[in-house]
Amino acid sequence: MNSFFSFSQENDLIVSDTIPTVSEVVNPLAPSTAAFYSAILPGLGQAYNKKYWKIPIVYGLLGTSTGFYIHNNSQYNRYRDAFKSMQSGKPHEFDGLNGNVLLTDDALERAQKRFKEDRDLSLFITIGLYALQIVEASVDAHLKQLNTDDNLVFRPQLLIDPVTNQVTAGISLSYNFQ
Repeated sequence: MNSFFSFSQENDLIVSDTIPTVSEVVNPLAPSTAAFYSAILPGLGQAYNKKYWKIPIVYGLLGTSTGFYIHNNSQYNRYRDAFKSMQSGKPHEFDGLNGNVLLTDDALERAQKRFKEDRDLSLFITIGLYALQIVEASVDAHLKQLNTDDNLVFRPQLLIDPVTNQVTAGISLSYNFQ
């Protein structure tokens, strides 16, 4: 027979027949394992946590930001090559017909600067999203270990104020000791 001992304020011994137990075995290394897997291959930590629906989101975000990086880098290289060609007096892709110049030196410099800034921002966003999916996998594994039993109840409610007869929002948080 299992017994659970506790003391009241008067220091009287109270004996109960049950010991509160956790029904599921908790793996304390699960958060670090999920983070490690996500660091090795994006989305693998989400698969480890059995949250398969998050994997397309991870790859969609990382793929989109990588696509922006590739596009901005390509445009930056185009305008840089044209600027170098214009400086050396050679023809480039932004030369107009009959020798007319479509873009000036200043316009090519501004375009280079803009695409370089956009490229760098895309790189930082990609790195941030990569780190975020690692953190998300670790936090999700931590939350799996959270004890969510029936003793803790969170209940948002709409109440009618008896004085003003208006509807007010309220939150009820209760914990039942057994």
